[in-house]
Amino acid sequence: MGGITFRHKGDFSKTEKFFNALLKLDYINVLERYGKAGVAALASATPKDDGTTASSWNYEITHGRKETSIVFTNSNINKGVNIAIILQYGHGTRNGGYVAGRDYINPAIQPIFDKIANDVWKEVTNL
Repeated sequence: MGGITFRHKGDFSKTEKFFNALLKLDYINVLERYGKAGVAALASATPKDDGTTASSWNYEITHGRKETSIVFTNSNINKGVNIAIILQYGHGTRNGGYVAGRDYINPAIQPIFDKIANDVWKEVTNL
């Protein structure tokens, strides 16, 4: 039965340079910038009655073992219901009616996600 052979010529200096540069990136400050931009975009796009839901957007940066994420939150809760969610997806009324939702979150936040992806790609390919 034949084995697997691996041959290597040269060194891993370019790979090491790439990973060392990644370690030096100040990605938390970058994520903070995108978090603030996302909150501004969401607040601007949120349907306004009295402005409470629009002004209740925030973000958290969470760290896992293998990932870091930006989580956008809205703290406007009325009778246990997150108002930002029912504006997005709709809700039933007391008399059996239904108020249709309006997709305002996705169009507001998608350009921020696109910018993150583009900027990260540029950063990684320019190392």
